[in-house]
Amino acid sequence: MQQESAELIGLKVLGWLASDEDIFPVFLGASGIAANELKERAGEVEILCAVLDFVTMDDEWVQACARATGLDPHDPMRARQALPGGAQIHWT
Repeated sequence: MQQESAELIGLKVLGWLASDEDIFPVFLGASGIAANELKERAGEVEILCAVLDFVTMDDEWVQACARATGLDPHDPMRARQALPGGAQIHWT
């Protein structure tokens, strides 16, 4: 997957995440980013990586995102692997 395609998927996932009233506040709390800063920086690769890392932590979130966006359930992980740092696996 090319980085541009991965970024577009990241933006779709971010759009889904921001529309979910239950999960979005959890992301904001876990990431430490404020909603207004997230809006300003939404297109930055670092933000998209954080979004994809967060959503792919939970299979139910991935499935819900895929249903809502029309993405393949594997697309968020594929996108994350195509973005900087995606090839590095941290088992902590």
